[in-house]
Amino acid sequence: MPNFFTPEHEAFRKSVRQWVERELSPHALEWDRAGIFPKEVFKQAGELGFLGINHDPKYGGSGLDYWYVTAFCEELVRSRNAGVNMALLVQSQMATPIINEIGTDEQKRLFLEPALKGEKIAALGVSEPSVGSDVANLKTTARRVGDDFVINGSKMWITNGTRADFITLAVRTGETGYGGVSLFTFPTDTKGFSVSKKLDKIGNLSSDTAILFFEDCKVPARFLLGEENEGFYHVMTNFQGERLTAAIIAAAGMERMIEDAVKYGNERSAFGRPLIKYQVWRHKFVEHLAHIEAARRLTYHAVELFEAKESPVKEISMAKLVTGDLAQKVAYDCQQFFGGMGYIEETDIARTWRDIRLITIGGGTSEIMKEIISKLVGF
Repeated sequence: MPNFFTPEHEAFRKSVRQWVERELSPHALEWDRAGIFPKEVFKQAGELGFLGINHDPKYGGSGLDYWYVTAFCEELVRSRNAGVNMALLVQSQMATPIINEIGTDEQKRLFLEPALKGEKIAALGVSEPSVGSDVANLKTTARRVGDDFVINGSKMWITNGTRADFITLAVRTGETGYGGVSLFTFPTDTKGFSVSKKLDKIGNLSSDTAILFFEDCKVPARFLLGEENEGFYHVMTNFQGERLTAAIIAAAGMERMIEDAVKYGNERSAFGRPLIKYQVWRHKFVEHLAHIEAARRLTYHAVELFEAKESPVKEISMAKLVTGDLAQKVAYDCQQFFGGMGYIEETDIARTWRDIRLITIGGGTSEIMKEIISKLVGF
């Protein structure tokens, strides 16, 4: 496999690592217990250029390739706080890419530019109480009334939902099915919008995840993203970026878990010798490292295709499936290795074991990935 990371990529990686270890990781437990993290984190990330890595320089992005995004994701796991990671990636790689790709100049000035600076917080509004990955069956509607659209419905599982300044919102504007889905840039100060409830999750505690409610929300037609009834394709394309970042995060996170376990195993002794000297654990970790390396190579292959502007739906789905399922096993064994220390919140592995569960659920479950792959290979 060629080395995809140049010296410039590695210099960028170093700057991300320094910021993460200085500004984020020291507060990991504190922010989890608070159930939120400061808004200033978005501003810091924006000022450093981390929110617009591969976005248009005309609107505050850096216009860099996806390997920079990959390096960012890999270093972000050092925050030891999955909630912060999720919130920043929603801002930079889930809610804004669609605007960057198909938004008008006005939409980019009003929404994209301040989001990349960290001055406005963004959310992606696709999932609903009865609809997750099945975007073709969205129930939230937008009805044309003169020069406006009137939106009614609800959204669920929305990261950054309680404090987003705007939402990249998917709604139904036409017939049932994929042909009737449209996208909007939706300001949350619109009359009739409300946060119905902040969800009490078992993991990713510092990211605010909410149920949102829309009652006769009137937005100008000029906030329509792209063509009316043509939003389904853009949502599906956006899913690929979301799933790819999940695979990158999972692969890097597993490596960090093994590193932490080995360090602990050298410091903690049982029956007269360090834990890591017991063959059962050495062999288990070696097996995991081999599988992690294979998973990373699959993920890098997907990144390579994604960066080449191909449509690697199969490869991305495989990468998310493999890394997500493997991460559950690695987290379980690493937590077991820590024994009682792995069962208290102060220990990073305990929070990681809890948080990593989302990888096989969010952005499309492992079962959805298998269904996608089966169709693509002709089963």
